[in-house]
Amino acid sequence: MIYVVGMGPGAEEQMTGQAIKALEDSDVIIGYPVYTELLGARFREKEFKTTPMRQEIERCRMCFEEALKGRKVSMLCSGDAGIYGMASLLYELKAEYPPQEGLEIQVIPGITAASSGGAILGAPIGHDFCVISLSDLLTPWEVIRKRLRAAADGDFAIVIYNPSSRRRADHLQRACDILLEKLSPQTCCGYVENIGRDGTRYETCTLAELRECRVNMFTTVFIGNSRSRLIDGKLITGRGYQI
Repeated sequence: MIYVVGMGPGAEEQMTGQAIKALEDSDVIIGYPVYTELLGARFREKEFKTTPMRQEIERCRMCFEEALKGRKVSMLCSGDAGIYGMASLLYELKAEYPPQEGLEIQVIPGITAASSGGAILGAPIGHDFCVISLSDLLTPWEVIRKRLRAAADGDFAIVIYNPSSRRRADHLQRACDILLEKLSPQTCCGYVENIGRDGTRYETCTLAELRECRVNMFTTVFIGNSRSRLIDGKLITGRGYQI
């Protein structure tokens, strides 16, 4: 059995009961080292296996190898296992392995950054929204550009994952330039760093101000729609109730 566990931001109190039960039921927990290190003392006696970033395929194969030994395995994912997580890759690779009793995949959902970060900012995704990653490691920048423009055309609230890294230091600025072709510079925005972890902080700003912000890979960015506004320092996107 392979559990694909969405651990949310990482702290135990932000995991679902289903996620905790799957981890407790597992013989071995596999994941990216940053995620495994977030697990507390409750799971300290478990066997852990890790691979560095960009070795996701190797990590998945490790899961299958352990499961084929008859062991229960948890693949650990931050946020939700199916949202930029490992669930889809595990299903894709499963076709390479012969059917065998016990070689099953069960996806355990978790709290994604759009939800946990949105709660810190207020209610920025109270109406239709989309999630777009600015990482061009697996998605060409031209596709990302097309999706940003489509989101702006549709007046969606937008949640941006992976807004920046050492190699992609200007990607948020480039994304803002694309959005500013369609959206007002005064569009209400915000971002949250280190959601649910030490050093959590958030800021609200306009889209024009967001363009000048420097964020890191542990930041989630929220861009409001035409109806979004700031209320008591919080970013709110209403559903349209007539008050």
